[in-house]
Amino acid sequence: MAAPAVVIVTGASRGIGAAIVRRLRQAGATAVAVSRSPIAGQQSQPHLRSATGRLHPIIADVADPSACARVVGETVAAFGRLDALVNNAGMLEPVARIANGDPAQWRYNLDVNLLGPYYLSRSAIPHLRAVGGRIVNISSGAALKAIEGWSAYCVAKAALTHFTRQLATEEPQITSVALRPGVVDTAMQALIREAGPGVMTEEKSTYFQSLKDKGELLDPDVPGRVAAWLALSAPAALNGQFLDFEDPRLADAVQDGPGP
Repeated sequence: MAAPAVVIVTGASRGIGAAIVRRLRQAGATAVAVSRSPIAGQQSQPHLRSATGRLHPIIADVADPSACARVVGETVAAFGRLDALVNNAGMLEPVARIANGDPAQWRYNLDVNLLGPYYLSRSAIPHLRAVGGRIVNISSGAALKAIEGWSAYCVAKAALTHFTRQLATEEPQITSVALRPGVVDTAMQALIREAGPGVMTEEKSTYFQSLKDKGELLDPDVPGRVAAWLALSAPAALNGQFLDFEDPRLADAVQDGPGP
């Protein structure tokens, strides 16, 4: 019997990251759940009681290159392998126009959204090469368009998407993809509704508020299921691609797994 897949997931304490961890464990994989704060209560959640995969939490800040190296090293030491890396940790701040943004906040945004995936990928590549593994970078629709007040986030996600293409070019033995997860009901959306007015245009602020008011935000499990499937099963034909969570090429495969 093949050993269970081992997958590192960053930003795993809530939102999309927590959903990815749930789906991976339901599929029988070992989820190495990386977050800046402890992951509380996951073992006792009802929908995880039947999960067969293990949960291995690690507290680390992906903005710290030494912490990223430690995450990969600890994972391989504990399980003897690494099959996939999901770079999900992300942040929106600063919510400010370029002329008014704080340089330190801008720098930290790039550290988390772009350099963290670089640090982790760099450490993970030798192990992923050995198994023909996968890297899933959680990108955003903001990678393709400019949104007032989201300058650091938009730039970082655009760079992360191109970083994915660079990975595909330089590491053909690894399948690397970027995923647009859709507009998801997370803490980031709450921040947009709170801090966006007066920074974004009135039209944009009204749009994001209306998504919440009308119940049109996605449950994190929707993109979480897609990301987990990509981590375990993304075919080499998708290497380097920017994928929408609703991409028809993913629909049939995702319908069958991972997890029930």
